[in-house]
Amino acid sequence: MSKWILVPDSFKGTLSSGEICALMQAAVRRHVPGAEVIALPVADGGEGSVDAFLAAVGGEKRFVPCTGPRGVEIQGFFGLLPGGGTAVVEMAAAAGLPLMEGQLDAAGATTYGVGELIRAAAAAGARKIIVGLGGSATNDGGCGMAAALGVRFLDRAGHPFVPVGGTLEQVARIEATRPPELDGVELVAMCDIDNPLCGENGASHVFGPQKGADPALAETLDRGLRHLAEVIRRDLGKDVLDLPGAGAAGGMGAGMVAFLDSRLEMGIETVLDTVGFDSLLPGATAVLTGEGRLDGQSLRGKVVVGVARRARRAGVPVVAVVGDIAPDARAVYDQGVTAVFSTNRQAVPWQQARLTAREDLAAALEDLFRFYAAVP
Repeated sequence: MSKWILVPDSFKGTLSSGEICALMQAAVRRHVPGAEVIALPVADGGEGSVDAFLAAVGGEKRFVPCTGPRGVEIQGFFGLLPGGGTAVVEMAAAAGLPLMEGQLDAAGATTYGVGELIRAAAAAGARKIIVGLGGSATNDGGCGMAAALGVRFLDRAGHPFVPVGGTLEQVARIEATRPPELDGVELVAMCDIDNPLCGENGASHVFGPQKGADPALAETLDRGLRHLAEVIRRDLGKDVLDLPGAGAAGGMGAGMVAFLDSRLEMGIETVLDTVGFDSLLPGATAVLTGEGRLDGQSLRGKVVVGVARRARRAGVPVVAVVGDIAPDARAVYDQGVTAVFSTNRQAVPWQQARLTAREDLAAALEDLFRFYAAVP
């Protein structure tokens, strides 16, 4: 009996990883009757990460009240994976862009609720907490999250306060101890970018505009994060300014490392470790993966290449079904990808192609399995 492992990323703005898994599974069932199919929807750390993990390995979704990015109470949630030892928190559930309800405020949005979700996950018994960094509306360097977990930020007059993006330059001193409820808890921050905290490639200038920051505000926010990094280095002895990934989610990457001793991991590596991907590979006929656009960025550890590198070690072929294929994408063959199929059947702009994404993906899968069936 053949065995197929499905590990696609979402096609951003068109199809979720769960929807793509369903289409892939239907194609396998139609052309390879009786095949064993293992579907592993991939989470990238942003909105939907908890649901993707639960769909892949099971577990339960727990709802808890927390503080939203605008400072008002909302209903947040986290995922508790089977056995209860591992929890998944997506910061978008407490600090995501949709929660701003169209009133973007990069200078005033807070990550406080993310800290409350982390606390709730620890209270539920989790000894490992995966925090997905993606889809945030914030630019506070994770200070709100840290404040919710007991870290104290003091201004020049010695008064404690909860910093937001627009008030980071007021931080004069940080008093941080690891919260007692996190004793013995392993924290992993999951992100798919390697941007530094500050500068032209940093959190404020690259991601600030999508959170409502004009160029002047982006410069102010950048200055605030740089100041925060200086205080962190002085008071906590950690240098996060140029740390790859520190700029994720408005500086949340830096905050996770500085305040919680978390480690930063590329999202696909976290996913594959959590679902036990390596143990599933023996005996597999092939792995089907994919993402919306395959290009040079894919080589920096995104889904297709992350999957291919591991599958290659096990001698399992990898087929990537993607939307666009950039000229520099050929390098993925050196990383373990066996073949690449594009869903784009016509040379049309993305805005038009997205309207037929489901049908185009199904057609590409049909072509793939017709070829597979014809090979002795």
